Amino acid sequence: MNALLDTLEPKAIWSYFLELSKIPRGSKQEAEAAAWVADQARTLGCEVERDAVGNVIIRKQATPGKEGSPTVCLQAHVDMVCEKNEGTVHDFTKDPLQVYQDGDLLRARGTTLGADNGIGVAAALAVLASKTLAHGPIEALITIDEETGLTGANGLQPGRLNAKFLINLDSEEEGYLTIGCAGGVDTIVTRRLAHAAPAAGAKPYRLKVFGLKGGHSGIDINAGRGNAIRILAQVLSATGFEFGIGLAAIKGGNKRNAIPREASAQLFLDPAKEQAFRAALASHQAHWSAALGAFDPGLQLGLEPGDATQVMTAADADALIKLLLALPHGVEAMSPDIKGLVQTSTNLGVIDTRAEEVEVNLLTRSSIDASKVALTERIAATCALGGFEAHTTGGYPGWKPEPNASLVQIVSKTNERLFGKPLVIMAIHAGLECGLIGEKYTRMEMVSIGPNMWDVHTPDEHVSISSVANFWKLLTGVLESV
Repeated sequence: MNALLDTLEPKAIWSYFLELSKIPRGSKQEAEAAAWVADQARTLGCEVERDAVGNVIIRKQATPGKEGSPTVCLQAHVDMVCEKNEGTVHDFTKDPLQVYQDGDLLRARGTTLGADNGIGVAAALAVLASKTLAHGPIEALITIDEETGLTGANGLQPGRLNAKFLINLDSEEEGYLTIGCAGGVDTIVTRRLAHAAPAAGAKPYRLKVFGLKGGHSGIDINAGRGNAIRILAQVLSATGFEFGIGLAAIKGGNKRNAIPREASAQLFLDPAKEQAFRAALASHQAHWSAALGAFDPGLQLGLEPGDATQVMTAADADALIKLLLALPHGVEAMSPDIKGLVQTSTNLGVIDTRAEEVEVNLLTRSSIDASKVALTERIAATCALGGFEAHTTGGYPGWKPEPNASLVQIVSKTNERLFGKPLVIMAIHAGLECGLIGEKYTRMEMVSIGPNMWDVHTPDEHVSISSVANFWKLLTGVLESV
């Protein structure tokens, strides 16, 4: 990674990012990375504290002449989504990310890159380390477990921060200034399973759906990408009766906030029907590939030996497949006020079959609380009709846009001065920690900025190197302007 650093600018950010990439930091397993951030800040002579949930709060004094400026809080999360391609050998609990340069892009080999939100953490540390930047008092809030429940922001206590302004460093598009976001809530669906012996002579197989793009369940939910769980359910529904399939288990998706790229079913099939079944799968692959088109061209269906020993009862299998077909996934409503903004959606994100139970996880987002509640109630009603139990958990508020706030004006004017063009003011259909933080610090003005990055939450995640340089220029320009 030292050789890679030689080619990257600004080194102030990239040196911290590459070091952070060596440390495991999957959500709920980011303790070592958070401790590393705290150690870096202490080495820089900053005041450092850890709160009850593990967030790192850092303070740096103003540079001479800027003592009277408002305090600015730089906020980012240290955890990352851990996704890898099938066949990639990588242990997210101990292995460093294999980061490499691809022209103007930075990627990781076969895994998520963690630019979401490692770039934000690195930028905050780079500000703390700077000896030339003129700035007022700085706070940095580095939160834990953003990706699987916003635990850090939710656990932050009122009174811990003194800042008038907060700059969230977790956006993913240069040239845009985010000033609002959607709220969200998880639905956990379960059903107890009964089992039976497979049909005489049937053999176990594993049917898999793979090759899809996946993506962020908020940002990419309207991108026309396939949901591996839904496609698997469609294929099982269309072929199950004809081929006498005995369903043993379904597993798909890894994170409720990532569109599932892969899913598989353990099943039993008469081996005499295997070739005909493979032909049917080829037909379904062609059908769904045509339906997805250029939005998601990599879909594949595969059949390989399985390892199941028993099947679900026919009643349980039928109910589960029908539920997966009936549950909502995708855009529910577009915003009537902001062109192109998704207002309400659901991601059918994860399914796992355990010994005695199946569990399905969905994430519903909306910038309108009433719409969010109504959709989760419809999900619960759908589940009840199929004999499943559903409960909601992990709800978090949205962040109301304030386009006339003084911080919005400062950032906008700074961008025009530095780059000669205005920022696009926007809200996003995704959860940012600003909603939870703003609920506790009601007088704090907030914005969110970031560089260009794409396909976050997937192994195709990549970030623009030149855009990170522009992001750094804007961030430091704003801090000097406050």
